[in-house]
Amino acid sequence: MCFARWRRTLVTIDTFRPQATERVEPMILKTTAHLIAEAKARIETLPPAAVAVELDGGDVLLVDLREADERAQHGSIPGAIHAPRGMLEFAADPTSAYYRAEFDPDRRIILYCASGGRSALAADMLKVLGYDRVAHLKGGLRSWQEAGLPIESTT
Repeated sequence: MCFARWRRTLVTIDTFRPQATERVEPMILKTTAHLIAEAKARIETLPPAAVAVELDGGDVLLVDLREADERAQHGSIPGAIHAPRGMLEFAADPTSAYYRAEFDPDRRIILYCASGGRSALAADMLKVLGYDRVAHLKGGLRSWQEAGLPIESTT
């Protein structure tokens, strides 16, 4: 229920039964911008050049969190695996039926999305799940492209 509608409901209830809401506090809402900013304060953020260096240097799992239609339309960073944001926790949880063996808590994992919001939230969640070597690409695929780094077609 949206806040305005919730508030009108309380006002309506108060009109007929004031005691019904006397102890109800208004909700304090956070925006996605707040959540992303909080996540970014807790995670490692890498610029495109640093991600490219890590990819060239070793055993890094690069995860594209975007939806399939985004990947088809805009391409992907070479070597990335696809794990949509909505399924990430399941793919990373060894007890899940959707677990993917590529997700190893001891492995370096770098996440990216279109512009960096989803990947920041996802990196924060992986840390909650016990993944310590996780980072995200600052600015997402957009910043990777702006840096002139390679993109491959996924179609």
